[in-house]
Order: sequence, then structure tokens, then C-alpha cells
Amino acid sequence: MRYTILVLLFSAFSMLYASGDVASYQKSFDKLMIKKKSSPSKYSKEEQKIMKEAVVSLAKSHPNPGIQVGEKAPYFNLKNAFNQEINLYDELKKGPVVLVFYRGAWCPFCNIHLQVLQESLGEFKKYGAQLITVTPQTPDKSTEQIKKDAYPFEVLSDSDNNVMKEYKLYFEVSKEVLNIYKKHGLDIEAYNGKNHRALPIPGSFVIDTNGVVRAMQAQTDYKVRMEPKVIIETLIKIAKEKE
Repeated sequence: MRYTILVLLFSAFSMLYASGDVASYQKSFDKLMIKKKSSPSKYSKEEQKIMKEAVVSLAKSHPNPGIQVGEKAPYFNLKNAFNQEINLYDELKKGPVVLVFYRGAWCPFCNIHLQVLQESLGEFKKYGAQLITVTPQTPDKSTEQIKKDAYPFEVLSDSDNNVMKEYKLYFEVSKEVLNIYKKHGLDIEAYNGKNHRALPIPGSFVIDTNGVVRAMQAQTDYKVRMEPKVIIETLIKIAKEKE
């Protein structure tokens, strides 16, 4: 009986996605890129070259970022925006966790991804899952972001970079790129703290209650993110296995 219900839920989800009602990162991304193309870049050709070289270098140094499917997710304790300690082990006792590492409130692609994930929270909750996000920005900046965007999910600050390292996402922005960003009004240190140049390669992980990674996506191209559709399909598989 319960298996039949899950099959019906899966069919309903498939119809819902086909109708376009499930939030899509790609669609939101495409809209943003259309807007960007309509206005000239604020970066000079030399600055664009430096930033492109940094992306290529990161791809070479991290050819396969992120812990992989089937691996045990490293447990951690991190404080949220309200100075409360969140323990991954305790959260997994409640149900699966969708763990997302993002660069910060300053990143438009991160904000788009968080928005579509927020729109998908109802679907996640159907399978007992919650969304937890991790960022190197300070708790104060996270508090500002939560209030501004009304995020109902946890935003944790990885101030010492340990969790980013454990999940194989850690890297440091070069001083050249840092200065270019700052020149154009984006001061990463204002978000992360003075002399804190670390960022995560954006990564998303669906973790089951046994602490095993069941789906993941992490790419050095920071514009590429995991779709809610993939997350929900994975949660459905996890739920079916419990039958």
C-alpha cells in the first residue's frame, strides 16, 4: 500500500515537473544572462582575461571537486546566523539533508540557486528532507541575507574553512582577482572577514539518514548548479528504499 502511494507521488511529481511548476535554476539563469548581455561588461578586456585564467587554473587544480556519491558525508558542527550550533549528525536523525555550499550573498548565481531551492522546500519536506546551506561569509552577513530574502532554512558560517576542506570544495581567490572585484565594488573580505579569501566551489549534496551521499554536483564553473528536479528524484529513491 505504501509503495503504491510512493509510485503515485512519483507520477504526480513527473507531471508537475513537465508542466513547469517545479522551480528551475536553468530557466532563472537564462533570464539573468539575457539581462547581462543587454549591457556592456564593467570589466576591461585585461581584467576579463585574468578572471578567465583564474577559472581555468581552478579547474586544473580541482579536476574532480567535492566528495562523491557513495561516500560518507563528513559530520560537522557549525553556527548558524543566530549563533546556534547545528550538528549534521543530529539533523540527519530527522531525515535526509540537502547540503548546499555557496559563495556568499554577493554572488548572483548563488542567490538564484537559493531562490529556486527555497521554492522547492515543500517538495523536499514531503520526503522528510531539509535544506542546510554553508557559506564562508560572516554570521552578520548571513543574518542580513536571511532577513532580506526571508530564508526559512539554515545558513551556516564556515569561518575557519574546515568544512569546505572536508567536502573537497575549498580554494582561495587570488589577490589579482580579489583586487579586480574590489575595484568594481565587490569586496569579498567585507563578507568573509579581513584576510579571508577562501571560497567554496559551489557544491550540492543529497545525504541520506545513514550519512551517505546519494547525489552530488560540484563544478569549478560557478554558474552550474544542481537542479531541484535532481534533488527531488533522489529523495524519492531514498524514500522507496525504506519500503
